[in-house]
Amino acid sequence: MTSTKKTRREFLQQSLMAGAGLTITAMGMPASSYARILGANDRVNVGLVGFSDRARQALMPSFFSHNKELNFDLIAVSDIWNRRREEGKAFLEQKTGHQVQACINNDELYRVKNLDAVFIASADFQHAYHTIEAVKNKCDVYSEKPFAETMEDARNALKAVKESGKIMQVGTQRRSGTSYHAAANFIKEGKFGDITMVEMTWNVNQPGRWRRPDLVKSIRESDTDWKRFLAGRPNDSWDPRKYLEYRLFWPYSSGIFGQWMTHQIDTVHWFSGLKHPRSAVANGGIYMWHDGRKNPDTLTAVFDYGPANEPEKGFQVMYSSRFHNSAGGTKEIYYSNGGTIDMSTNKISSTGGLTEKEAAEMGMHANLLTPMTLSSQEKVETSANTGGDPLTSAHVRNWMTSVRERKQPNAPIEAAYSHSIALIMGNAAYRTGMKATFDEATQEVMVGGKVFKL
Repeated sequence: MTSTKKTRREFLQQSLMAGAGLTITAMGMPASSYARILGANDRVNVGLVGFSDRARQALMPSFFSHNKELNFDLIAVSDIWNRRREEGKAFLEQKTGHQVQACINNDELYRVKNLDAVFIASADFQHAYHTIEAVKNKCDVYSEKPFAETMEDARNALKAVKESGKIMQVGTQRRSGTSYHAAANFIKEGKFGDITMVEMTWNVNQPGRWRRPDLVKSIRESDTDWKRFLAGRPNDSWDPRKYLEYRLFWPYSSGIFGQWMTHQIDTVHWFSGLKHPRSAVANGGIYMWHDGRKNPDTLTAVFDYGPANEPEKGFQVMYSSRFHNSAGGTKEIYYSNGGTIDMSTNKISSTGGLTEKEAAEMGMHANLLTPMTLSSQEKVETSANTGGDPLTSAHVRNWMTSVRERKQPNAPIEAAYSHSIALIMGNAAYRTGMKATFDEATQEVMVGGKVFKL
């Protein structure tokens, strides 16, 4: 799917549609189907930015489950660490059966001939930065989450993607789950009633989560490009832990907010139609794993959601997470006056809802919910190595078909921007001890009357 082929395909499609006043739809074939047929012989050439654990364990297995059917190929990998670069080349050549170009950085990657799209699986704080690079080099993008850890990065990336017209999917894979789509439709059709509260937890007992001690011992500054790694962050001296265990250190990651909360808070935006919280407060700390980390191992945040101009309307989201006891596991429960939607069990029920008798006694109408199962085929993975799990596989496939058909993916740039606002608000509240809000006019997260910055 080189730029020449794109131009030819667009020309043919426009010519056919213009001829004799006919449209593709008028000929009995929707435009999207015709574009798919025209593109059937055009291979989409993909590059990988960052041969990370996530890329190796989940993204690439998902990609290689669909690439032959959809005529995609993986032709290059970029990683500034020589070890990962060499490992990535060997891994991908084994998967593809052909030579894969190993690039020392993204400048070299974007000189690869006929590159159409990229996976971005780099460090948390680099995702928006690398997305901007990609779309400015005329590539479609699948970017891991979190999308952005600062509003400046989020705004710059939103602008770049919108101006480019490229297809961009962020890796909040719940958006490609059948049970999540069923829940979203149930709520949007008014069957659930108004959301009144959401409870979310993500609990593990994993002392080694986000730790890479063996790799930290083995890497040397000369093996990589530390200055390029910083990607717009303040100048800092070489630190192998910040390089390899970046999720434990701000400003390289917000930790729990960016890694875990983004998945769950994204469903709040999707289900409610709201773009971001009205306010956020948070508390937590490092209570168990005193290993030099700077990001908390225990965290609770409370968000207020609702229309900005209607303070009497809305709901609360309570999010909590801990690293040192897995009791309670992962939970996503939506509440209304009529009952609950429990995404951890994929069930809708009248649990906790107002009964018809109680409503009648109050002269009210009861929104009685009929118990039902959304889907029993999907399970959200919470282990460090998820593999090519069904949700990720479906999400990668959705991006691939969106690239093929030039259509909006399930988790576009707007979804990425929204979850970035929420995580930045939570992070700002935690780090300052103050309530965080969002200024619509300036698109800035505010605490104590000031813009929250690094």
